Amino acid sequence: MQAIEIPLADGSLNALRFGDGPKIVLAAHGITASAMAFAVVARHLPSDYSLIGLDLRGRGGSNTLAGPYGMSAHAADIAAAAEHFGAPVVLTGHSMGAYAALRAAVTRPELFTKVVLVDGALPLPVPDGFEPDALLEATVGPAIARLKQTFESEEAYVAFFQQHPALADEWNDDLTAYVRYDAMGEPGAIRSRANAEAVYADGRDLLVNAASFGDDLKKLNVPATLLYAPRGMFGAEPGMLPEPIVRHWGSEAPALTVELVPDTNHYTILMKDSAASLIAGRIQ
Repeated sequence: MQAIEIPLADGSLNALRFGDGPKIVLAAHGITASAMAFAVVARHLPSDYSLIGLDLRGRGGSNTLAGPYGMSAHAADIAAAAEHFGAPVVLTGHSMGAYAALRAAVTRPELFTKVVLVDGALPLPVPDGFEPDALLEATVGPAIARLKQTFESEEAYVAFFQQHPALADEWNDDLTAYVRYDAMGEPGAIRSRANAEAVYADGRDLLVNAASFGDDLKKLNVPATLLYAPRGMFGAEPGMLPEPIVRHWGSEAPALTVELVPDTNHYTILMKDSAASLIAGRIQ
């Protein structure tokens, strides 16, 4: 694993390079995650591949990179990374990163040979007349609360994650490395690297502009695969992408193929060896 910097117009984007092969895969992570989310997938790629996990602005090593945030901003950063590494490249994204990847593939299709979307990118239904701040509090509020917490040590931060209902029964060394990468600060005040302002802004974009991702899916002309989990963010059914919505967009988006990844939840679909191997196979 090698840390690298990708130049942008307003600074630089941190990334982690896994592997040294000439075939490039760009990877965009979820709303409070980091480039380390794709370490297991990278391990399952052949030696002629390199996976470039991006720390999206406001997260990981890019946590001091200022806004604007939102999927269009992340898509522009992804496009800049693709150009930096010699497009066209393969693009993948998980959760929020799947929405950013979708937007990048629609706005700059010449930069990407294929797109692999992991448990994200489909417009989620929102209630008629919903109040954005109330819905944001219900959806990303718990994540933002975690970002404001501090812990006595990295070990305490890891122990906090080990109690998560979607992770407790699947804990492994890869998850420990993922959590340690996210930790920052001095002993007694360890906290997440993710920027709460970025998380809130991105969550608002995903909710307020949900319909725009349906427009993106209809415009998409880069070959795309959606891999989705049967269980959701707390490890129980239903998944984050309900079956009726998956079926709908599987028929409405001409470039999209959908595939269920059995026995996974929203997180283990990316960090469980069997699922990561399947994702790596679809990337190739």
